[in-house]
Amino acid sequence: MRPVDGARSVRDLPGRTAANIWRYEAGKMSVIRDEIATEYALTILVNDRELATMVCTPDHMDELILGFLASEGVIRNYGQIESMDISTYRGVVRVKTKHDLNINQDFYNKRYIGSCCGKSRQSFYFFNDAQTAKFVEDETKISPAEIFQSMDAMDAEACLFHATGGVHIACLCQAGKQQAARLDIGRHNALDKLYGYMMMGDRTPSGLAVAFSGRISSEVLLKVAKMGIGIVLSRSAPTALALQMAEELNITTVGFVRNTSFNVYTHSWRVEQSCS
Repeated sequence: MRPVDGARSVRDLPGRTAANIWRYEAGKMSVIRDEIATEYALTILVNDRELATMVCTPDHMDELILGFLASEGVIRNYGQIESMDISTYRGVVRVKTKHDLNINQDFYNKRYIGSCCGKSRQSFYFFNDAQTAKFVEDETKISPAEIFQSMDAMDAEACLFHATGGVHIACLCQAGKQQAARLDIGRHNALDKLYGYMMMGDRTPSGLAVAFSGRISSEVLLKVAKMGIGIVLSRSAPTALALQMAEELNITTVGFVRNTSFNVYTHSWRVEQSCS
């Protein structure tokens, strides 16, 4: 599979840039050098048909594309991909599959996918998610110690987050240890990168948990379900719709993981020493 035009790897594009800014502090203005997260527009064509344009952080783009295509139900596994050519300078990826895909244009017309949640994704939210979200069968349990260790492991990988404050981080953890971490300005993109990582490595979801930097929204919850993972952890809060989906899809949601406490909202049986 050819990943890119030319010698520069798709993993080498900068996720941040530097700029001089004015900073006000303690009653004084001064010029400082600041790190700013990069936004990169990437258009995806599948078998010469334009599928979507997304705004992302330009690293691990091969994983992002695979995870997005699988999450949207365009492909089911990595083996369906014949080639993937990414033009980093044009911001275009051409994906060719081994067999022609029956992409229903009623649901896969060109659309613009923003780097944050909102109406940009509502046009296909219900149909595609109903087709691809899975009831999670994994019965892996997690201890309180492993919950805290997983969040600490995520924080240890968040160098771009700490430098810019403008990205989300998602981390695959097992038994409290980090297996892979991905960052992106779009929270759904960070999760798609993890999904692509799992596909490329033929990694099963058994035993895994997702640690996430932002709130657990319905979109985040559905991404975790599509990956087949039964535990999602966050330092932030879940939404009511996410919890409703988590109940239906058999996913344990743990929020407000801070210091020595956390909240278990759904399927607490996966958390050892829990009340139920």
